[in-house]
Amino acid sequence: MANQSALITGAARGIGKCIAYTLLKNDFTVGLMDMDGENLALTLKDFSTPGKAFAYHGDVGDENFVKKTIVHFTQQTGRINAVINNAAIAINKDIASLSLEEWRRVIETNLTSAFLMVKHASPYLKQSRGSIINIASTRALMSEAHTEAYSASKGGLLSLTHALAISLGPEVKVNAISPGWIDTRYWVNKDPADFPPLDEQDHAQHPAGRVGRPEDIASMVLYLLRPENDFITGANFVIDGGMTRKMIYAE
Repeated sequence: MANQSALITGAARGIGKCIAYTLLKNDFTVGLMDMDGENLALTLKDFSTPGKAFAYHGDVGDENFVKKTIVHFTQQTGRINAVINNAAIAINKDIASLSLEEWRRVIETNLTSAFLMVKHASPYLKQSRGSIINIASTRALMSEAHTEAYSASKGGLLSLTHALAISLGPEVKVNAISPGWIDTRYWVNKDPADFPPLDEQDHAQHPAGRVGRPEDIASMVLYLLRPENDFITGANFVIDGGMTRKMIYAE
């Protein structure tokens, strides 16, 4: 997969940073998009790959920013082979106290941004016969209390995935990945010791025997981008250590 390029939203830290790092290690040129300028600068410094990583500081819910970024990145690389829609925020509050502004902010960042990215990148993706990967969540399939805005945004992302797969096929493949519990402490530009330690129960409750890592998601991204896997489109891959398949009842 030499000489390919990918734009990744929410790439300053966490899963997005790990995806960007993994693609860089597999000879991709990457564009990192994030509204967190401080962490974006730190991540770009960590990568230290001149000419292979570009940082774009701005709000992915802003159509002008998205459009300008896509144009600039294409000018630098000559193509776009993949768009990874990973940017997300959560405002988890009792629905009676969740403001309309907060609701809109979550939907704009988590869902509308994906629409904007695809709207402006799709002509380039058609030329390259590229891929779109939407990072959804198991919260699209199951919920904890007070997660209405986040869950709705991720559910919308799954529906957007299969709609785009039909609309953009066969030139562009569109898939989603739904992570479960992913421990991002080693990918957030902070001391991992600042995070609460994981205990035995945290790992043991997962049928897979452990909490997830960002590398688990990045590996699936890489798998979906391999040309030999081009029969996969419109799919959602749940990567959660088996938790959504586990019946949990009070004893």
